[in-house]
Order: sequence, then C-alpha cells, then structure tokens
Amino acid sequence: MLTQAFYTGLTGIRSSGTAIDAISDNIANVNTVGYRGYDVEFASLYEEVLVTSGNINQTQNSVGIGSRVQVTSMIAGNGSLMGTDNNTDIAINGDGWFGVKGNGNTLYTRAGDFTFDINSDLVTRDGLHVLGTMGKNIENGILTSQIDTIDLGNVATQESLNFPKSLSYPAEPTKNVQFFGNIGFGEEEIIMNSGIVDAQNNRNKLELRFNIAEVQTPPGTQWNVTATTKSLDDLTVYDNQAGVLSFDETGALISSTLTTIDNNGSMVNINLGEGFSGIVSIDSTNLTASNSSDGNIGGDLVGYEINKNAEVIATFTNGKQSSVGKIAVYHFQNSEGLDRIDSSKFARSSNSGDPIFYQDSNGKNILGTDVQNFQLENSNIKMEVSLTELIVYQRSYEANSKLLTTADEMMQKALSMDA
Repeated sequence: MLTQAFYTGLTGIRSSGTAIDAISDNIANVNTVGYRGYDVEFASLYEEVLVTSGNINQTQNSVGIGSRVQVTSMIAGNGSLMGTDNNTDIAINGDGWFGVKGNGNTLYTRAGDFTFDINSDLVTRDGLHVLGTMGKNIENGILTSQIDTIDLGNVATQESLNFPKSLSYPAEPTKNVQFFGNIGFGEEEIIMNSGIVDAQNNRNKLELRFNIAEVQTPPGTQWNVTATTKSLDDLTVYDNQAGVLSFDETGALISSTLTTIDNNGSMVNINLGEGFSGIVSIDSTNLTASNSSDGNIGGDLVGYEINKNAEVIATFTNGKQSSVGKIAVYHFQNSEGLDRIDSSKFARSSNSGDPIFYQDSNGKNILGTDVQNFQLENSNIKMEVSLTELIVYQRSYEANSKLLTTADEMMQKALSMDA
C-alpha cells in the first residue's frame, strides 16, 4: 500500500503540474489576439477491480493507481470580437484559419491583426507574409483592370500578398457623351457643356451651340449645331464639328448629322438621342439641359485596406477603388488536431489533415465563413473558468504532495518498528 501511495502521489504531482502549466499559459494569454486555449485530460495508469461478479458497474468498483496526462486538447469555440480602427484588421467569425508564411513554412492563425510593411506586403505583426490570391491586375505599377471581387485559387497556388508602394489608376478617355434637354423654339442660341477626359489625363470640355436654321422645311424644324472640344480654360481648341438636327412637328428628334469629335487624340461619340429620348425642340419657356458621359481621370494610390470579403482594396485619388488581392481562409477536417507553434500559430499535422477550401454549388472556392473587417478575435479563454480550474489543480497538487509526505512518515514509522 505504501508503494501505491508513493506512486499515486508522484504521478498525481506530475499530472497536476502539467495541468497548472497549461492553465497558467491560458491565463497569461487571455488578451492575446487569436489565442486558442488548451485543456488537459487525464487517465488512470492502473486500476484495481474491487468487485468482479454481478452486474455492478466496474467504474464504480475500482481504485485507480496513479494518473497520467492522456491528451492536451485545444479548447473549441471562438473568442469574442472586439472593434478596432485599423483598416487592415479582420476577424473570422466562425470556422477557418488564415495562412501565413515565413522561412518556407506555412502556418495557420486566427489572429487577423495584419499590416502592410515597408514594401507594401501584407504581413503579420511579427513579419510573416499573409497568404492569398493575387488579382493579377497590376503591371509595372499601373492598374490594368478594375475588379470588384477576386476568386480564390486552389490551396496549392496561394502566395504571399505583395503589392507595389506606388500604383496608378490609368486615365480612361471619354468615348461617349449623351445630351438631354429642350432647346425650345426661339431665336436665341442654346449652349450645352459636358466634361470629358482625354488620353493624356486632362479634363476637357465638350461644348454644343444650337441655333435655329434660317431656312425651315415644314412641317418640322431644323437646327444647326456646332460642337467644340477645348481645354477647361478655353485657351486650347482641339476640334470643331458642325451638324444639322431635324425635328418633327411635335418637337421629337428625327435625325442628327453630328456624330463624333476629336478630343486631343481620342474620338468621342456624341449621342443626341432619338424621338423624345434626348434633345427635343418644344415651344416652351422651360428650357433644360443635362448630359452623361463615360471616362475617368487617372489617379494615384491613396492606400490599401481590407474589406469584409477579405479583399485587399486599393483606393486612388480619383475616388476609384479596385480589389487587388484576396486573403485565403483555410479549413481542416480536425482543427483541434493542429500542432501548436506559439500562442497564436499552428501547423498542419497528421491528426488535423491537409488544409482545404470550401466550395459553392458551382465548384468555386469560397471563404466558407463570415469575415469581419475592423474587428479582431480575442482569446477564447474565459478568465473565471480558468481561475477556477487553476484552484482545482493547485489543490490536487497539494493533495498529492501531502500524500507523499504521509506515505513517507508511515514508511519511517514502519522502519523504526522493525528496528
């Protein structure tokens, strides 16, 4: 019995000590972003069966002799979300892991407190590169296409998200201008203007001047129109074009010979409508004018940020935005089987299985979870629970220590009786 007491006390101290270390680590990281706590499960080394016959449950009729740590398991459940004012902070509100890479090894984390380093690469706070899919719409520091959303590539093709420090949104010269309005039925000249953009990234002006024709052919009316493209300060004229508008007796536009005009090297299509859909000539004191045009002035990069779809968004001085990359969210068949590397990073193991991407009904890779921007996931440790467990394990440690002391005293008495 004394041998059992020594053995039980020694293994109990070791098991309780391991549990105290795990709980202490949890408490120390209660405010660590993306921390996943660990719990300790125990098993008896040996059991002595007291009753072997009848229908009595064996677990109620046995005495354990010694204990061991059976497994240290990851605590399931997500941590609470906390708001931030950082446009590169994101949190996973559900299942999934971000992928990060350093020294050739891919690790997985729930900590989304990312930032852009001096090279505009998306990295963790300790410098590991965040993995995802690049938009492939940047070439030589110029945005080649505007993208709303980027599809995730395959797991094996995910790469570090690297972005240029200097990025330009190219000018999109105006190709089409449409005019609307009522030019009336009087003798005075009507002027309409529209802003346009040329290929050299200049804001220019398209001016239309309407004058009723001196010679009229009933039953409708005819108007002369002169179009001019010029700089905003009116100092430089790029082109002049003239045309004739024909309206029927109701004022609806029948035809126009004014079609295109040069805008400093870029041709612009002039659309005056048809019928009552554009320019009309109605005898009324209510003269109106409006227009719509395409084209955009170029812009320089303001900065990068991350949206709620885990897209890296580039914002430009002309107000335009485009996705340039997408952060990957990985999933595992058994996330609790990941190997812990440090407080918030984990590595694949044979127990966790290989990382995968979820797919929609069309077979397209998707995030498969809810991602929140301007949020971070806190530790999933509950302080009150951990403190209670720490007290329990400390009492267990003290009890096993007392067991060793008592067994030693009994041994000493037994030896003195023999003497």
